[in-house]
Amino acid sequence: MRRAYSVETVRAAEAALMQRLPEGELMRRAAAGLATACGDLLRRNGRVYGSRVLLLIGSGDNGGDALYAGARLARRGAGVRALLLAPDRAHPGGLAALLAAGGQVVDGADGLGVLDLVVDGITGIGGRGGLREDATGLLHTVTRDRTPVLAVDLPSGVEADTGEVHGDAVRADATVTFGTYKPGLLIDPAAEHAGALRLVDIGLGPELPEPPDLEALQYADVAALLPVPGPESDKYRRGVVGVVAGSERYPGAAVLAVAGALRGGAGAVRYVGPGADAVIARYPEALVHAGPPSQAGRVQAWVVGPGLGDGRSAEAAVAEVLAADVPVLVDADGLRLLDAETVRTRTAPTVLTPHAGEAAALLGTAREEVEAGRLAAVRELAARYRATVLLKGSTTLVAEARDTPVRVNPTGTSWLATAGSGDVLSGLTGSLLAAGLAPRDAASVGAYLHGLAARHGSGGAPVSAQDVADGIGAAWRDVRAG
Repeated sequence: MRRAYSVETVRAAEAALMQRLPEGELMRRAAAGLATACGDLLRRNGRVYGSRVLLLIGSGDNGGDALYAGARLARRGAGVRALLLAPDRAHPGGLAALLAAGGQVVDGADGLGVLDLVVDGITGIGGRGGLREDATGLLHTVTRDRTPVLAVDLPSGVEADTGEVHGDAVRADATVTFGTYKPGLLIDPAAEHAGALRLVDIGLGPELPEPPDLEALQYADVAALLPVPGPESDKYRRGVVGVVAGSERYPGAAVLAVAGALRGGAGAVRYVGPGADAVIARYPEALVHAGPPSQAGRVQAWVVGPGLGDGRSAEAAVAEVLAADVPVLVDADGLRLLDAETVRTRTAPTVLTPHAGEAAALLGTAREEVEAGRLAAVRELAARYRATVLLKGSTTLVAEARDTPVRVNPTGTSWLATAGSGDVLSGLTGSLLAAGLAPRDAASVGAYLHGLAARHGSGGAPVSAQDVADGIGAAWRDVRAG
């Protein structure tokens, strides 16, 4: 599992560790890992010896990390030059080490020639706001030939704690971070600036508290959570999920939500709504009922909302499902039709699955505000509605009302930006709820499988929602195989 901590927590852990280490040891560890990563990147495009490396150095410790790493590269035969954005505040020990190893300091970007690598050591995790105008202009100049950029700890100009980006920021091809991940490396829009991530162990682990601020499940974590039937299982013990979806205008939503539910591990799917004929034509194993939901039969979880449309019958269906004493997932039209106080006072778990526009409506704010501050938005939604919230997007986030780490899904892909893929996710996650997973686990595992399924379904080509549904089985097998 990838774990991320706030800047304040990281700084406290570093301070505790430095009390037990010789002076400068922590920076030497970071610099060694950074130099190794730089060398690996240079070898992919040629070799370390004779390569041309430019260090962009600010006033913080990450500038010192970059200078010490540059000294190591210079001793391996690389031509390393440092451009100091604040010459009077550059790390003195790192600068001395670079010069002693044969590195050089340059006054500006003119005459640098072709570069093989630019190392961003401008601001790091302590920076606030976007890059200054002079740094932005400099960065554009030295990367105009599409020179690879490696960021030290965090791309300069992004917010470490929130993933927000206020103004210009470095767009790195790779980021080397130290000790632990920072939330901004995992959450968009900042994560889009980080490129490939590499974590360097500097011995910080024992100093970091439980729980982390953010976590991202990996294959082994998801495999451990997948509901697998035992010898005594039958369709009822595996869980029955009810799906209230679709309308005369949107019958396909019913089909797609049922598709996701059938592939999600539950023993049976009960469909309620006007799309019964379309559902049975595609999935004869589904159990269909005209409604209302309370008369459809026993279920262990409900999914309500995809393609439900407007009107009294849709509103009544949402209210009836929310009155049930089982876990309920609310998506799409259901989010517009729900009564907030009803959600807040439910005793059974509730999962809300909005995209940014729906989240903005639930919060009474602008979509742009949600997209710019995804972490704050998902936390506020979970607290305000006392629910588990899956905020869909380029980095899907899952938050609970209680004080547990926010989870970020690492398998998201832009191919999921297609009509109906959210309906599949709703059915899939609802099925996991019915199978007995806790709400946060069901939402996290559902998002993880959903992303993998899109990759299987696309094969690098455009993908439809049905392709995503069809890819869930392959995603499940991948996870179990490790």
